[in-house]
Amino acid sequence: MHDLWTDLLGCLDLRPQQDYPNSESAVPRRDNTHRATTLSVFEGTNQRLEYHRLFGGQLLAQFVGAAVAACPDKAVKSVHVLFAREGKSDAPVYYIVHSQHQGRSFAALTVTARQKGEVIGTAAVSMHAVEEGFAHQSVTADSPLLPPESRVHLDLIPWETRASADLDDTAVGPPGYDLWMRTPEVDQELAAPLVAYATDLNLIGTALRAVDGVGQRGNGTTFTSATTSHTVWFHRPFRADQWLLLRHHSPILAHGRCFGRGDVFTEDGALVASFAQEALLRFRP
Repeated sequence: MHDLWTDLLGCLDLRPQQDYPNSESAVPRRDNTHRATTLSVFEGTNQRLEYHRLFGGQLLAQFVGAAVAACPDKAVKSVHVLFAREGKSDAPVYYIVHSQHQGRSFAALTVTARQKGEVIGTAAVSMHAVEEGFAHQSVTADSPLLPPESRVHLDLIPWETRASADLDDTAVGPPGYDLWMRTPEVDQELAAPLVAYATDLNLIGTALRAVDGVGQRGNGTTFTSATTSHTVWFHRPFRADQWLLLRHHSPILAHGRCFGRGDVFTEDGALVASFAQEALLRFRP
């Protein structure tokens, strides 16, 4: 049995490539039509999961990692991902990074994820050189760290987690969910990819709390779901190996889709990231 934590860290170790297979050379060049320069190409391995499709969190984490590797003098400010089609676990994913703009303070990148010749996702990434400035925060966490008896096991999360509710419960509840998490000790540069990974896991389940008789494990039986777009904004530097609160909320479920959003707080209440997601959600008759 492989170790899920080591497996995930391996996925975040993207390998630079000279080109994308069966494509033009990826040597930096100017596209006169779109004024974009190809910065880099990276190959990413996949998690070894029991099912044969890719978890969206893996792609989110690798999108963030590819942007940082291509533009190491800046940090990711936001990443907006569109999932074009389902990825498969039997082939590597290639991330082609294009620069739309690079200045002293900001950069704008477009990252395309390709597998077996097809686009499986695209990301618009905004980056910012870290700078000091006035700070004000109007939102508060107002939630102390949950006790050890609130510890939960989440299949795709290979680190300690504590939750305010059980998303497998089929009883009706408010569409909110608090998840505390802390990874094993890890370099700070991996904090953003790891949190991006975690934000993809529970927003659909949070939306389902408002539906009587349905829990998140009903995917494929009572309902069908798939993430279509996901955005993460990073506000402040933070560490993933210190306690973080991921606060989820789903304000609407309608027309075969659900929408959710959330914030990420440190244990002392600092808001360090926010996230939002839209997903396909169809109930079976």
